[in-house]
Amino acid sequence: MNNKTKSSFMQRAAKGLALLLPGIFLLGFNIGTGSVTAMAKAGAEYGMSLLWTIVASCLCTFFMINLYSRYTLVTGETALEAFRKHIHPAVGIFFLTALTFGVAGSVMGVMGIVADICYEWSKALVEGGISPIYFAIFFVSLVYFIFWNGKTQFFERSLAVIVAVMSACFLLNFFIMMPPPIDILKGFVPSIPVVSDGESKAPFLIIASMIGTTVFSGLFIIRTTLVKEAGWTMADYKTQRFDACFSVSLMFIISASIMAAAAGTLYVEGISLSKASQMIVILEPLAGALATAIFAFGLIAAGVSSQFPNILMLPWLICDYTGAKRDMTLPKYRIMVFIISLLGLVVPIFEARPVFVMIISQAFNAIILPITVACIFYLTNRSDLMKQHINSKIGNVILSGIFIFSLFTSFFALKSVLQLISV
Repeated sequence: MNNKTKSSFMQRAAKGLALLLPGIFLLGFNIGTGSVTAMAKAGAEYGMSLLWTIVASCLCTFFMINLYSRYTLVTGETALEAFRKHIHPAVGIFFLTALTFGVAGSVMGVMGIVADICYEWSKALVEGGISPIYFAIFFVSLVYFIFWNGKTQFFERSLAVIVAVMSACFLLNFFIMMPPPIDILKGFVPSIPVVSDGESKAPFLIIASMIGTTVFSGLFIIRTTLVKEAGWTMADYKTQRFDACFSVSLMFIISASIMAAAAGTLYVEGISLSKASQMIVILEPLAGALATAIFAFGLIAAGVSSQFPNILMLPWLICDYTGAKRDMTLPKYRIMVFIISLLGLVVPIFEARPVFVMIISQAFNAIILPITVACIFYLTNRSDLMKQHINSKIGNVILSGIFIFSLFTSFFALKSVLQLISV
């Protein structure tokens, strides 16, 4: 291959990667330790019986990503801009506050789980292990260092590498620890696991947390920011749709792989999961040191990849709401992100339960989902905004179905969270 051919190949590869970067960013945002925890807990306690929840969640996510993106492609407005201008400023403030609250819980839970995983893993190298607080400080510093660069493209390229590592790890684990294929096929049939009296399991809370981490309101709102920043218009609709399809397809594959790994090992042995670090201790005798190491690498990559957009959520939302330029090098944003990053030290310092924090955080996301659906339903049915691109009748039927679905999951999420808190 001569230099000219090599240069042409590299240019095509770079162009192809650039088209997928927004989707990779969303994938890194979506598949974090919260998602891993929810999917692994579902697999450990119910096998593959809740696989249908991942399918339904991914289909809803694909539809919502396209709908929110189409609004921005047509109007040039981000979601928060639209809420403030065309609905009411209070709606924009509600999302800004609610998503910040959810992300704060996620930042605490993510670093708690990553630090816990590294602590358990370090026991094989150092007697007694290395304290989780040191791992938390390291990863908080690493993410903040990368943020300091201040450029979205730099974040996206960093995420692309981390997401690639995460994806490879979880896919390898799937083939090493997968349950029988017939169990996977049965999981596509919707069903609710039956829980006997006296059992502490809460299937509806797990379902709500799985939906909350996949059909995430922040995902759709941030998506509009990425679409606007990419400069896409309706002429780029196919590009946007392909990007969304790529992101959601990988989302399903990775989520299902995590569930299958837990179902093929923990569920078979009748072992429940109360914290993610248990996976490291329990998996080694069941699946071997290699599978355990791969899973640990995947978990750490998932945690770091989701922490990037987590710490950026508040300043990006503020920029969207105010219409300000997203210059993350401004001192006020660097201070804001620094304070948010420090939340990652809360769980290791106070020895809180990271899985509990994450499950509650993801279930909370399910509670705000109906408002997210209702807002885009209103906006995309306004002909003065969407012109000839208003929703079709079929689109409205699907959106209505998602709204009803989100109401049910919100109800069960709230009910289960209240029961969990009262225990």
